[in-house]
Amino acid sequence: MSISEEEREREAQAQLPVDVWRGIAVDEDEEEMTASLTVLLRKRSLRLLGSLMGPERRGLVIGTILVVLHSLAGLAIPVIIGKAIDDGIRPALLHHKSLRTLFVIVGIFVVVEIVESTTLGGFLAYIGKVGEKVLFDLRTRVFDHFQKLSIAFYEKYTTGRIMSRLGNDIDAISDLFLTGLIDLPWGVLSLIGIVIILLVLDLQLALVTLAVFPVLFLLTVWFRNRSEVLYRRVREAVTLVYIQFTETLGGVRAVHAFRREPRNQEIFDDIDARYRDANMDTIHIQALYGPGSSLLGEIAQFAVLLFGGYRVLHGQMKLGVLVTFILFVGRLFQPVQELSQVYNIFQAAAAALEKLSGLLDEKPSVPEPAPDDAVRRDSWPGRITFDHVTFGYRDRNILTDLTLDVPAGQTVALVGPTGAGKSTTARLVARFYDPNSGAITIDGVDLRRLPSDELRRCIVMVTQESFLFSGTVADNIAFGRPTASREEIVEAARIVGAAPFIEALPDGFDTDIRKRGGRLSAGQRQLVALARAFLADPAVIIFDEATSSIDMPSERLIQDALELVLRDRTAFIIAHRLATVEIADRVLVIDDGAVLEDGSPEQLMASGGSWARLHRAWEESLA
Repeated sequence: MSISEEEREREAQAQLPVDVWRGIAVDEDEEEMTASLTVLLRKRSLRLLGSLMGPERRGLVIGTILVVLHSLAGLAIPVIIGKAIDDGIRPALLHHKSLRTLFVIVGIFVVVEIVESTTLGGFLAYIGKVGEKVLFDLRTRVFDHFQKLSIAFYEKYTTGRIMSRLGNDIDAISDLFLTGLIDLPWGVLSLIGIVIILLVLDLQLALVTLAVFPVLFLLTVWFRNRSEVLYRRVREAVTLVYIQFTETLGGVRAVHAFRREPRNQEIFDDIDARYRDANMDTIHIQALYGPGSSLLGEIAQFAVLLFGGYRVLHGQMKLGVLVTFILFVGRLFQPVQELSQVYNIFQAAAAALEKLSGLLDEKPSVPEPAPDDAVRRDSWPGRITFDHVTFGYRDRNILTDLTLDVPAGQTVALVGPTGAGKSTTARLVARFYDPNSGAITIDGVDLRRLPSDELRRCIVMVTQESFLFSGTVADNIAFGRPTASREEIVEAARIVGAAPFIEALPDGFDTDIRKRGGRLSAGQRQLVALARAFLADPAVIIFDEATSSIDMPSERLIQDALELVLRDRTAFIIAHRLATVEIADRVLVIDDGAVLEDGSPEQLMASGGSWARLHRAWEESLA
């Protein structure tokens, strides 16, 4: 069933962030860019290309020499064949002369063929090597940069677009090295060389041969302009396919739960049809351009045979020259076709470089401190202070002028309604974001002065997601401290109460838990994540709904373990299940980004305020 354009846009925007669709338009629609912005983007792309190609200058120079030799050898072959006819075969037939000259020319022909073949092989090897090094460097840079970007970046940049950068755009640059850098120099040298040779051999016949070039030029310009538009459409369509595919699979549980498969399939079919139609349009213009240019080449060959044969019969031209012309005319139109295809490859690679250079120029919203301003210490007691902190994700403040002091070693529970600012407070402590104004300090040092490795060493956050990686249970626990011994890993699991279920697995701590820990239950995944955090031994630990998926028996089992682990360590606990909060030394009731109540659980219960009401509601829910 087809759907209207308006409905398609509405459905797609309902499923995907608006920034994705805006980003596609920004990425793909160069026609709307101003001239100054276009120049800036090109400079940025060229800067990236220069940094990638700079270390490979030697390989490029050798490759250039080899392709020049290959092209010259290829141009020499028709000339040698013409010479063999005029200076070797014809004298032997007409004047019964020795075939010695022919044998010499044949020997030269063999040598030139060997040079042509070996230089091509060498060129392919060198350019292939250079291309793989450049692509390796580029993929490494992009992956490394993605890891360094702040959390805020991933809130506007979807997984589909990331995969498009790492897949579609890298592939476009790969095509440049595998095809473009081979065909471009060969095509240019061959075209120029053939035209010069034809003009030198016989000016009149050369002009007859080149008479079709104005038509070929116009056909090529049409193909280039039309293909530029169509290939841009193809790139836009394939990006949408990436986005829809990854977003749908990423939310596959919700898709199955709400029986969304038919509608998702309908939307994907429509997007996929756009991709198919865009590709079909490129096939149609190729079907016109390829045969059209071939027809012009055949017309040129017919004219050469007709006019050249007349001149040979009347003694105005040698037969070998005519054969040379025929051989060259057969080769003349191939470089033109290759160059037109190379143009599209370069266009796609230029667009890919533009996107990747923009990505690599993206600055983390949480930057590293300057080297001379960075602070490192052997130990951090863990005192956290909010000094008039204001923060908002976009145009609305979540926290406004928040001032708060948490002494080292204190366990603080953040409670309040959904959207009150609890998780935002915790994420600012973990420095996933920086305040819009004010400062957050640890032991008197602004968090912005801590390098990322130092920050992650002293502050650890356990989130509700409890993301686990493919690999063994031990590997996932050791993620908190890769240098930990096996004994330390087992001890961390024992402290949080995870050891019993881990030891019951088929291979114990060496059990492969598969993608995202799919072999474990939600509660088990959170216990492993807790063990990972405990093993890291930070000065400050944050639990953001980290026990929400643990059942009541498991929750009771880890209460004592939590108290043991949190002793002498600053901790922030965010939980709707107030049993987890009761181990806190201090409770902050937060609403609308402000602290409404602050005190010990007992003090707040006695005051009869918001905390007391929340606690009574929780007790009633258990009755």
